[in-house]
Formats: sequence, structure tokens, C-alpha cells
Amino acid sequence: MCLENDCFNAARRQRRSKELEGETARFLMDLVRTQSFSSKEKEVIQVIKKEMEKIGFDDVRIDGLGSIIGRVGSGPRVIAFDAHIDTVYAGDMSQWSFDPFTPKIEDGKVWGRGTVDQKGGMASMVYAGKMIKELDLNSEFTILFTGTVMEEDCDGLCWQYLIREEKIKPELVVITEPTNMNIYRGHRGRMEMHVEVKGVSCHGSAPERGDNAIYKIARIALEIEKLNERLRSDPFLGKGTVTVTETKSTSPSLCAVSDFAYIHLDRRLTYGETKESAVLEVKEAAARAGYPDADVIVLMYEEAAYTGKVYPTEKYYPTWVLEEKSVYLKDAREAYRNVFGKDPIVDKWTFSTNGVAIAGMHRIPCIGLGPGNEIYAHAPNEACPVEHLSGAAAFYAAFVAKLNGK
Repeated sequence: MCLENDCFNAARRQRRSKELEGETARFLMDLVRTQSFSSKEKEVIQVIKKEMEKIGFDDVRIDGLGSIIGRVGSGPRVIAFDAHIDTVYAGDMSQWSFDPFTPKIEDGKVWGRGTVDQKGGMASMVYAGKMIKELDLNSEFTILFTGTVMEEDCDGLCWQYLIREEKIKPELVVITEPTNMNIYRGHRGRMEMHVEVKGVSCHGSAPERGDNAIYKIARIALEIEKLNERLRSDPFLGKGTVTVTETKSTSPSLCAVSDFAYIHLDRRLTYGETKESAVLEVKEAAARAGYPDADVIVLMYEEAAYTGKVYPTEKYYPTWVLEEKSVYLKDAREAYRNVFGKDPIVDKWTFSTNGVAIAGMHRIPCIGLGPGNEIYAHAPNEACPVEHLSGAAAFYAAFVAKLNGK
């Protein structure tokens, strides 16, 4: 149960979030109709900038990589709310029952590409900023609201830039990725690797004269399949995984034995697994296949942002978990109870988020709550419940109030 004053304040925040629900949904639809694939977010950044300025954020600016940073308050402590604002493409249009970039409200949901992953979180946190200002919920903090770029292509790159180049180092970041309105406190990490082997080409009419790289890589791929079964598990995050997602080869012609082949590996890392341990396991799998000289390479991401900036990073995205005893989790639970009148489910994401850089690389605590269910991320007919938008905004405002002792 909440105290009388807490109940009054919670009711006030919920009432205001409901009053703003239509505006929040309208803003989300503005975001959806402005296509913003990775490295192509320039136009949607301007939509967000206009909305933040209309609401009355204290400051709005765009960093060198192209992410937008809105500020509310100027207290001595810093916290941030984050939403990536790039989306994946629509995919096979025949699987959609409507144009994914012509959003609509129907059956109590906002429909369109990005409503769940994760422009809904962007809309909710911006209108939480409006509530925080209107209801005077903040005195202790400089609160940053970041709409970040390129996450779908390279999760965490945007926050590597914010932390290292913009020198933004909050004490806490609230990740607004979809959680189905539960509280999340971590997820597995991931990395991308190539396993490469060389062969010796010869004419296809006499393959015994050569050394076929495709046969080598096929045997290694079968060992990777076996490796997946024996990877370690964690009681909270679950099991690590590895799978082959692509294979390619070269040869002088289609009637010649292959002289080079590789497989691409998607590796998901549970608690306790590292880049070094994962690479070693793959090397051992190649040796089991009979090819200890196979090259195992952790890949690099070197694509240009829409600003033209190239900010290279290794494709290793560390695991992270917020401890159960964290005071931030305690405060989040209490804020949740005040808003929703029940205890939250505390869980984890299946996929990866910007937390890989914020918490995984830089040890800045993260906690998550976002509108929409992650099972609809990257799926056709993506839709986010309208009530999630106002509910998330109410929680964000309540969490800030709790951190401020209000």
C-alpha cells in the first residue's frame, strides 16, 4: 500500500499521463511515418527536436554521431532516459495488412513499423519529460532524454560516442526498449565472428588434386552446432548460444575446387562468458574438426552515420545485469507499485540493447521499462497498446519523483 500523500501524487501523475495519452500517441505516429533506418535517421531527429522544443525542454542538441539529447533540469546529479530511434526495414510487404509507414490507431493500439521497437519508448519518455516539468517532480537531477542512432546496426555504438566523446556519464540510464510494461534488469551480450579457412584450388574434374575449403568449413560448422549444446548457462540470463548465420566461399570458377570459405557466427553470451572465452571455444571447435589453423576473427563495425561520422567499434557487446539489491531497482519497484498498484515482474530482455555499452562496457547501471511487447519487434503488423504509452510515461515520471524523494 502507498502512503496517503504518495497515493495522491501517483493519482495526479496517472491522471496527467492519461490526459496526455492522445498527444503521446500522435507523436508516436509522427515518428512512425518518418522512416528512419540505421544511418538514415536525420529526418526523424528533426521531428523529435521540434517536439522537445514545443514541450519546453530546457535544452535540445544533436551530437556528432547524430543522436538527439534533450535536457530537463540542471541538478548536480545526472540520469538519462534512452530510446533508439532507428528501425529495421519492413521486410516482405505481403506479410503486412497495411502500409507499415502509414500509422493508425485501431483496437486500442498504434500500428506501424517501430511502434514497439522502439519509437513507443521515445514518445513516452518525451511526454514524461513534459510531466516532470509541469508537476515539478525534479530538483536533484539533470535529466537527459536521448534519441539514439544506429542501434539496430550496432547496439551501443551511440552510447560509446556519448560517453567517450560527449563526456556524458549518468549515474543511471533508464532503457525504454519494449518490456511489456515489466521491469528488466539485464540481458545476454553478443558478438559476431568469422571462421575462415583456406583450400587449394584445382579443376573440378579431378577434385582429389586440390583441398576443398568448403568441406573444411562444413566440418567446422558441424562442430559449432555441437558447441552450442555445451555452452554455459546462468540462472537469470539463461544459456549462451552460438549459431552459423552465413557461409560463403570462393573459387576460380564453378568448375574449380574452392580455395577459401568462411562462416559467420552469431554468439550470445550469458553471464560469465567473455570475448576471450568465446573465441577460444570456437578455436577448439575448429581443432576438433581437424583444422587448428582456422582463423577466428571478431569483426569490426565501420559504417558511416547520417552525419558522415565513422566511429569504428569491435562487434563485441558485453553481457550486463543490474544486481537485485540495487537501490535503483528498489526505487523502481516502489514507483511501479505507486503507479500500477501491484508488484512488477522483474525479468530480462531476450535481445540486446544499448545497455551493452552503458552497463556492459562502462559499468553505468541500467534499468528497463518500455511500452510494447518485444515479441512484436521486427515482426510484421507491429503494434503498441496506447495504454502502454501513458503507463510508461507515468512510470518514468514516478521514478524520477521517487529518486528526488517526492
